Amino acid sequence: MSKCGDRLHRELSVGEVAARSGLAVSTLHFYESKGLISSWRTAGNQRRYSRDVLRRVGIIKVAQSTGIPLAEIRAALDTLPNGRTPNAKDWARLSARWCEDLDRRIEQLTLLRNRLEECIGCGCLSMDSCPLRNPGDVAAEEGSGPQYLDVGRWARRE
Repeated sequence: MSKCGDRLHRELSVGEVAARSGLAVSTLHFYESKGLISSWRTAGNQRRYSRDVLRRVGIIKVAQSTGIPLAEIRAALDTLPNGRTPNAKDWARLSARWCEDLDRRIEQLTLLRNRLEECIGCGCLSMDSCPLRNPGDVAAEEGSGPQYLDVGRWARRE
């Protein structure tokens, strides 16, 4: 095999993965400690990664940028056989599930933003007696906490 071919198939050091992925070495070690990526040790006790770890790290970064917690990312990656890197079919399945969650969070944040504008607009700033959000303090009957942050409850009230 040629030198060029050797380079394409050889494993990567942690520094090479960091340089290619744009992540700090400490982040890669953290991902490894959380079971998101894996490496092995050489005879000289140096970490080595397979080249497909770059795709896996890319998927982790995309998922994190949408606010998906690392535990959920790991659970999704754990559904792959033998811990392999996701292929196009796997990505379609994983991203569809994450899109549903993202759509739900966007809806919730949009409703929250719209409700905040209404409440600030009235000027009372009272969660107990606000005539727009809590007439007669009916929220107290439903328990403590942010009763109006639940998207389902907002939909039922309107």
